[in-house]
Amino acid sequence: MTKSGITRRIDELGRIVVPKEIRYNLGIRDGEPLEIYTNDNAIIIKKYSQVENIKDIGDSFCNIIYDACEVGVLISDREKIIATSSNLKEISNTILDDKYKSLIDNRESYISNSLEDNFGVQAYFTVLPIITSNDCSGLVIIINSKKDEENIKYAKIIQKLIVQKIDVV
Repeated sequence: MTKSGITRRIDELGRIVVPKEIRYNLGIRDGEPLEIYTNDNAIIIKKYSQVENIKDIGDSFCNIIYDACEVGVLISDREKIIATSSNLKEISNTILDDKYKSLIDNRESYISNSLEDNFGVQAYFTVLPIITSNDCSGLVIIINSKKDEENIKYAKIIQKLIVQKIDVV
């Protein structure tokens, strides 16, 4: 654990203020949910990720798509890759760059028209937002080494699966 050197008092309602510089450094937005844990005599506050809580299901989802369509699949929360198909395990926990964070903030899809090098992989990328409770919680990223109409077909299939999955969760 890193000490910040900052102290805060608890008010009469039991509230504390997380300093702006800490919220900024950790990418915590106004209104974003936080998880609270205790450990011995410490209180730990962590960013809550709806997507991270389904990591095992996410890995299975990625592997099913990989086995059926032979395309790599990544699932991210707002900060990092949290689930991968078996061919991309080395990318797990990779921090998203600003390009992907911008797609999340703007709830945008993206399909590359030429080979790109992202996450140390040169391929065509199709990126779909995961929308939960009117907020973008992360991304599904399809990675394919071949440029063809199959990318668009896979994106449409996966987009339908995402919508169905989120409705169930």
